[in-house]
Amino acid sequence: MPAHHRPVVLLDLDGTLSESAPGITASAAHAYRTLGLPVPDPATLLGFVGPPLADSLRAHGVPEHLVADALTAYRAHYDAGALRATRAYPGVLDALRTLRAAGCTLLVATSKPQVRADPVCAYLGVDALVDGVFGAPPDDVPSTKADVVAAALASVPGHGPAVMVGDRVHDVVGAHANGVPCVGVTWGYAQPGELADADVRVSAPDALATAVLALLAEACRT
Repeated sequence: MPAHHRPVVLLDLDGTLSESAPGITASAAHAYRTLGLPVPDPATLLGFVGPPLADSLRAHGVPEHLVADALTAYRAHYDAGALRATRAYPGVLDALRTLRAAGCTLLVATSKPQVRADPVCAYLGVDALVDGVFGAPPDDVPSTKADVVAAALASVPGHGPAVMVGDRVHDVVGAHANGVPCVGVTWGYAQPGELADADVRVSAPDALATAVLALLAEACRT
């Protein structure tokens, strides 16, 4: 099938492909300690996995004038080794192989900055199974998940039907803003009810490929 007609599967990274909470929460805690601010409780820190980092910092006690410093402290800790405190969820890479074999174009679409999304995907072996990795711009450039999804879709003009796969509400919102249905995966970091607006919910990686292909088939019929 020509590339410009192939269906597209957009894949969130943190909490969808990768179990990345240990490195992210440790780096966030380090940022708060570096600034002398109270460190949020573990449940709050877990909520940092997925959304744009600056938004989470602002929402949890970091004054606007310290957000840039907090980001710098976080990135330094993450790059120094916390990046490697992540792993692919068991069965996820097999799901990607199944989707590739079915003729899908696979694109990572993550709120993680591009400069960190690339090495994480390489570390996990995801890069060898996808057709592109799309991350957020540098921290000083405003960006939403919808922007990342739009950029990923723009890279394959004339593509077939598309589906987003993600574990947080911003994945659902970003997909729907681009007219794309979303498969919500429940093995990630969503809070109860957070994926209520997902078009389909999947509870195990071994069911992911089947759910995605069914949603793509449905899109073809409508």
